[in-house]
Amino acid sequence: MARLLKTYQDIIKIKLQKEFNIDNSLAVPRVEKVVVNMGVGDVSTDKQNLEKATATFTQIVGQKPSLQQAKKAIADFKIRKGDVVGLKATLRGVRMYEFVDKLFSIVLPRVRDFSGVNRKAFDKHGNYTLGLREQIIFPEVNYDKIDKVRGLEITFVISAKSKEKSLRLLELLGMPFAKEEN
Repeated sequence: MARLLKTYQDIIKIKLQKEFNIDNSLAVPRVEKVVVNMGVGDVSTDKQNLEKATATFTQIVGQKPSLQQAKKAIADFKIRKGDVVGLKATLRGVRMYEFVDKLFSIVLPRVRDFSGVNRKAFDKHGNYTLGLREQIIFPEVNYDKIDKVRGLEITFVISAKSKEKSLRLLELLGMPFAKEEN
């Protein structure tokens, strides 16, 4: 069992239930899934770059990504309808908690000049989206073997339908939020 999953079940779930006066334990906020996206729109010219990007993405998330295709042609970007423009993986269960634990404890502290993540990146449903500028901050990625530095978008889909509950859940899980400005 993942370390963070055990912590959630033993400590965080009980703490949230008391803080928000939730009677039903199934109504306690939880991370339902984590969706990781990587844009690879430039691979339409060279298919080997797609294989390299897919290999790197697989190392990062621990599972094979699905290929996301362009829905329409955009001449300015030299993209045709049906070209692969992104990679996407949806993480759930133990694999999700292992990825989140690695992200919070190893990856984010490696970001240069890191002062915490934005507290305001929640949508109206309480989900949180985090953008990373480069994939080389992950320990699995060998800097010498990547062809191009690519960004990642990580979305935490949370069962709570309010920003306050979602924020508190992510704080307890260990997400390093930036200090509040007064």
